[in-house]
Amino acid sequence: MSETVLEKIRAKAKALNRKICLTESDDVRNLKAAEKLAATGYARPVLVGVAAAIEKLAAENSVSLKGVEIVDVLGSPKFDHYAKTVYELRKSKGLTEEQAREWIKDTCVFSAAMVCAGDAHGYVSGGGNPKGYNHNTAQKTKPSLQLFKTAPGIKTASAYFIMQLPDPKWGFNGAFFYADCGMNINPNADQLAEIAVCTARTFRNFTGDEPRVGMISCSTKGSAKDPTIDKVIEATAKAKLLDSALKIDGEFQFDAAVIPSIGKAKAPNSEIAGTCNVLIFPDLNCGNTMYKATERLAGAIAIGPLVQGLRRPFNDVSRGCSADDIVDCAAVAAITEWTE
Repeated sequence: MSETVLEKIRAKAKALNRKICLTESDDVRNLKAAEKLAATGYARPVLVGVAAAIEKLAAENSVSLKGVEIVDVLGSPKFDHYAKTVYELRKSKGLTEEQAREWIKDTCVFSAAMVCAGDAHGYVSGGGNPKGYNHNTAQKTKPSLQLFKTAPGIKTASAYFIMQLPDPKWGFNGAFFYADCGMNINPNADQLAEIAVCTARTFRNFTGDEPRVGMISCSTKGSAKDPTIDKVIEATAKAKLLDSALKIDGEFQFDAAVIPSIGKAKAPNSEIAGTCNVLIFPDLNCGNTMYKATERLAGAIAIGPLVQGLRRPFNDVSRGCSADDIVDCAAVAAITEWTE
């Protein structure tokens, strides 16, 4: 059987041996994830928080912290250095040194500062303790957007999922890449085009295979008319201008994008109809619903949400995640390259 994309990611992450911060260290799922990361070698895990509380939680749950680095935010000898790093990055936006020192007491900000200072490769925020940190998505994401910023030539960061289906006939050995499923609520045509190009490049980097990008809609090649469909058509044209070598087409209904017989019937002149492995949804209502439906009804493993378009790696894992979900998102962060 051919190697799955997740197997490729894990093998590459293990070879790179990069340091990844986990921010929700008051949630036992992150301690278990750190234990597994250290055991598998997918990353060198760093638990960021309060050292005494982390050690107590680990002991109470029989979690081994062997090979796991613990960084105590307030007791860190680099606290001043990281505060200065954050201040320098945000002073042009009005952040004061005093505000920077207060802001990095937050584990997500502290982890992002570690990455900016070159002391870690990326950070992952998974789960959350309702009685503790319990960061929401915006609180987890804000430090990455403000401190890492978007990659050169990209204005729109976005969130994607790797959907690994049991049947290898779909996509890349059973895997589809879905976007945007977790960040941009209603992207305009320019943003949707950037999301398409970024996801295609991510797919190529992770799989080594050629992306075939389907722009998803409620219409296939003019079968319906509406401004929401026009946005998808416009975004498809703009994506082709951004990357002329990219195989991208639409607008496609979901079945026309992934089922060869339907793609041939509904879009006979398309090179990729029915064979798409990257699916770009018109808005977050559609993208988020589709990833959950694919996971729950088709038995897919949903890896994500994974963030792309930033200069440094960051992933925000759902509050309903498992320890294994955090492990996989950390492995993805470990193989995501920096851009200057």
